[in-house]
Amino acid sequence: MIKRFLSQKLEELLPDFPAIAILGARQVGKTTLAQALAENFDQESIYLDLESPSDQAKLAEAEQYFNLNESKLIILDEIQRMPDLFQVLRGVIDRKRKKGFRSCQFLILGSASLELIRQSSESLAGRIAYEELGGFTILEVENNLEKLWLRGGFPDSFLASSDESSMTWRQNFITTYLERDIPQIAQFVPTNRLRRLWTMLAHEQGQLINFSKFGASLDLSSPTVKSYVELLEDLLLVRSLQPWTVNVRKRLVKTPKVYIRDSGITHALLQVDTFDSLLGHPILGFSWEGFVIENILSVLPKNADYGFYRTSAGAELDLVIQLGSERWAIEIKRTLSPKLSKGFSIAAEDVKATHRFFVYAGKEEFPLSENTNAIGLAGLLEKIN
Repeated sequence: MIKRFLSQKLEELLPDFPAIAILGARQVGKTTLAQALAENFDQESIYLDLESPSDQAKLAEAEQYFNLNESKLIILDEIQRMPDLFQVLRGVIDRKRKKGFRSCQFLILGSASLELIRQSSESLAGRIAYEELGGFTILEVENNLEKLWLRGGFPDSFLASSDESSMTWRQNFITTYLERDIPQIAQFVPTNRLRRLWTMLAHEQGQLINFSKFGASLDLSSPTVKSYVELLEDLLLVRSLQPWTVNVRKRLVKTPKVYIRDSGITHALLQVDTFDSLLGHPILGFSWEGFVIENILSVLPKNADYGFYRTSAGAELDLVIQLGSERWAIEIKRTLSPKLSKGFSIAAEDVKATHRFFVYAGKEEFPLSENTNAIGLAGLLEKIN
């Protein structure tokens, strides 16, 4: 399975951008997507894994290698391992432009988003387009909502032969990040403390982030904890959901909420290994909230803005989305009997919402009030997509 809607977006970009960057966490399917695109492209392709010493050796004289293969689409995987390549790419792209090359020449894959964007934007401004690849969404797995929620959207986890095998994959994924990947990026981050922090973030899923609280538990300063959380964000493992600001005469909560982006990783960190154990776990409601939010954000267009809204008096929207002139107010609850709260109605009025939805655990769409509908997750994604 590949992201069909993202594949279509990328195919539209191929004729116009000499470089396209596909960003995503490790094992999320970037290589599979890139190779699928290459198969449908009208030129030969070369795949280079820049974690492989043999492929790195091919780029010892990178400019000469690229010139030798100038008629081919070159896929560069884990390019953050060789950041000096960006300056070379700029020169190669500009020379090929002068020769009349207009379509994509380089597909760049990376799993450290902020650093890759910084490095590439400094060298390739105006020459590169960015797209992010997330895990599977409910639109891609048909009616397997419970399985997707429990196991998360990483392909190998979702497609595992059993819940036990899926959990083993996710635990190995976490260990590999902590013991191999992160030390290669940030050498002075202690593995044991980062594991504890990651687990604490899972326990605090959907809560306002409190760096002082984490710091006290880990015997670290607040700035240090903040830098560790930002590292996990950069690796596309954690999301800080920012508060939605609107010009109202009310005191607004201005602290971000924190989410582990993949529900399966959340459950692995908390040792939740079956759907029955999830249903009995205190994380149930916040896990559902994070799962729904990540599904929604994965299908939003690039020009969309989003955040959560909360006043000090308790009026709250789990998600506010700005889509052009439309403003969507979204409530998220794991229930089969959705009921609107007064706080939702007040908050929706505050932000002047044009669309109001309550995402619940069922599938049917039906009205809860004159201007608010209950809707299943897949139904909402189809409206956005």
